Amino acid sequence: MTSKSGGVRGIPGGRGGVHTGRMRRILAAIALAAPLALAACAPPPVREPVTVTANDLQGETVRVALDQIIAINTGDLAVDSYSAEVDDPSIARFEQGRIDGGTEYNPGFTPLKVGSTEVTLTNEQGGIQPLQFTIEVVEAQG
Repeated sequence: MTSKSGGVRGIPGGRGGVHTGRMRRILAAIALAAPLALAACAPPPVREPVTVTANDLQGETVRVALDQIIAINTGDLAVDSYSAEVDDPSIARFEQGRIDGGTEYNPGFTPLKVGSTEVTLTNEQGGIQPLQFTIEVVEAQG
C-alpha cells in the first residue's frame, strides 16, 4: 500500500521510519566492534630487549620475560663469531649474530617458555674464554 505522498505506508516518502532506526543501531554496533576486532589481530607490543655485554656474563643469571629477547653486545669481537650451547633448548633458543647488507645483528637468545637453563657461550676467534651463565625466563608483564 502507498500513502498519498507516494511512499510506502509507515515509511514516509519511502524512507526513514522504523527500518532506518534499526539500521542506525546496526551500523553503530559495527562501528564500535570494528576497532576491537582489529585490535585482537594486532601483534603484541614488542618490549625493549635485555642487553648484556659478553664480558659481563660469566657466572651471572640473566632474567628475561617471555615477550623480550636477550641481545649480547660483543664489543670489539665480530657479531657472527659466537656460538652457544643451551642445556635446555625448550627454554631459550640461541640466535646467531650476523652481518646483512652492512647492518650488524648481535647474537642473542629468544625465550620460548618459563623456566631456567644453563648456557655456554663461546667465540670461534678465541677472543674470550667460554662464558657460562644462566637464563631465567619469567612470565611476560601485562
